[in-house]
Amino acid sequence: MKQSPPPVTANTINWAGSQPPLLRFLHECYTDFLPETGGAVADYIPELGKADPAHFGISLATLDGHVYEVGDTRVPFTIQSMSKPFVFALALDTLGAERVESVIGVEPSGDPFNSIRLNAENHPFNPMVNAGAIACSGLIHAAKGDGAFEYVRHALGRFAGRELGVDEAVYASESATGDRNRAIGYLLRTNGVITDNVPAVLDVYFRQCAILVTARDIAVMAATLANHGVNPLTGEQVVTPYAIARTLSVMTSSGMYDYAGEWIYRVGIPAKSGVGGGILAALPARLGLGSYSPKLDKHGNSVRGIKVCESLSAHYDLHMLNRADDARHSIIADYNIGKNPSRRVRRPQEQEILARHFQEVRVIELVGTLSLSNVDYISRRLAGAPRPEFVIFDLRRVTSTTRAGARLVAEAFKELAELGVTVILSGIKRASREWSTISEWTNRLGNIRDFYLLDTAIEWAEDQIVYRYGGSIDFLETTELSEQPLLAGLSETELADFARLCAIRTYQPNEKIIAAGDAAASLYFLRSGVVHVTLPDGIRLATLTAGTAFGEMALLEPRRSADVLADMAATAHEMTIGDFERFAQQHPRAGEKIMRNLAQLLAERLIVANAKVDLLTSG
Repeated sequence: MKQSPPPVTANTINWAGSQPPLLRFLHECYTDFLPETGGAVADYIPELGKADPAHFGISLATLDGHVYEVGDTRVPFTIQSMSKPFVFALALDTLGAERVESVIGVEPSGDPFNSIRLNAENHPFNPMVNAGAIACSGLIHAAKGDGAFEYVRHALGRFAGRELGVDEAVYASESATGDRNRAIGYLLRTNGVITDNVPAVLDVYFRQCAILVTARDIAVMAATLANHGVNPLTGEQVVTPYAIARTLSVMTSSGMYDYAGEWIYRVGIPAKSGVGGGILAALPARLGLGSYSPKLDKHGNSVRGIKVCESLSAHYDLHMLNRADDARHSIIADYNIGKNPSRRVRRPQEQEILARHFQEVRVIELVGTLSLSNVDYISRRLAGAPRPEFVIFDLRRVTSTTRAGARLVAEAFKELAELGVTVILSGIKRASREWSTISEWTNRLGNIRDFYLLDTAIEWAEDQIVYRYGGSIDFLETTELSEQPLLAGLSETELADFARLCAIRTYQPNEKIIAAGDAAASLYFLRSGVVHVTLPDGIRLATLTAGTAFGEMALLEPRRSADVLADMAATAHEMTIGDFERFAQQHPRAGEKIMRNLAQLLAERLIVANAKVDLLTSG
């Protein structure tokens, strides 16, 4: 298990020469609520009454693993009832939802957390009250026997991202004064909810409540709940997304006991409190908050902690039912290859085919989350236009995918396939969680291609259009100088004299033909094969096939600005700059024509580059 990173405290200076805004806000909350003296430290468990009422810590964990801390965030205290959501999630994964749901309800009780009352089926109302939590401990004890508590402790440590200990004094005090919980345990045994030895089950429950945590720990644990069960510090999938969704649901309705309705109305973030003074709040897909202050209100919730949560929710408008996401913002760009072709330099025949059929390849660049509403909007946007033969969905800016969104994506892809449209994906790593979610629903559809680079996807689609409409792309064919656009307009005599000044070179796959920074001493005319042009940082500028020129900027610049490498075995006519100058002196009309052709080619490239910029700025 990874060690926790150093704390980010209220005095940390690391953003634009000052505190990050969110850290500054937490510090303001700390300053504003520190003078609050209302409430009382819990003393029905004698050891809890020894807590220092002055302690106050606030911690917030983001889903990318950053933790903010203000105040007493490293002071250990017992987790108490904040263990309940984690043990419930653990029970769901360990025993299965059907078994857990057969003995524990999910309805709010409206009663205090330690009520000795069951629902109409003589089952606990929900896993967030003591009866439901003891039932969860009973289920895990039935599955794990004497190893049940260590199983629970280890799981809670995985949520926190570190090993968690136990306050033996609190455990002993809680066990000695836990008659009410014993009454609940035997009531559950009487009604068949617990089938094991009641004292053994209660021992697991008392010990799990005495596990030691800090405000930082519970912020990370809350962030793990908010992150579909993935600990943002360790990257570990602690429990399944199914268990997380059900746990957050019950936290929403019952996590704050008989204050739950007021809480969800005012704060709107799934949360859980503990009589040790902690409150954790998990805002799905956003953040996890942990606070510690021992003085409790009449509901058993931390007075200062409640104020922190209310302030954070109100200030940043975090109520989970007040989402402002707009599905229309999920598309950052929507175009065809007429506006944004690949970097492949095409021969005239290929250019003519693509110019006639540019609408047959549509590219949709997406951003943010692929949710159900976003995918629905995308599919309707696609249906409202002429049907292309190929649709490329670029996912490089997609940050997450919901299961509902992924399923709707698969259904949309299936419909496109039935209409004869080929779907192409780009920009997504096969090892990513987003790819796993999408492929879970799309792996049975045989018409989907995927490429990591968008340009590669566009190039592949262009090739298919060329093939379908009578063109051919033969990488092994040999072209003549007369087919070179740079030499267009030259007479047979001029071409023959030009060829006599050229040397034919052969290059092996991956061989570097031109290196950035070298003197620009020659220009080249590709006879066969494929080469690519890249910047020194590896960004590919162009892919060239037989019948195209490269290194032609030597006519204008003294140094090479890019590398050229052979993709496969290739041959090229090479002419030195000295020989070109001699040819231009011998054939001044031809030399002038070549320079005009070069100007035309550069103008066409500029038009394409401007179109790409327009797409980016309009998106």
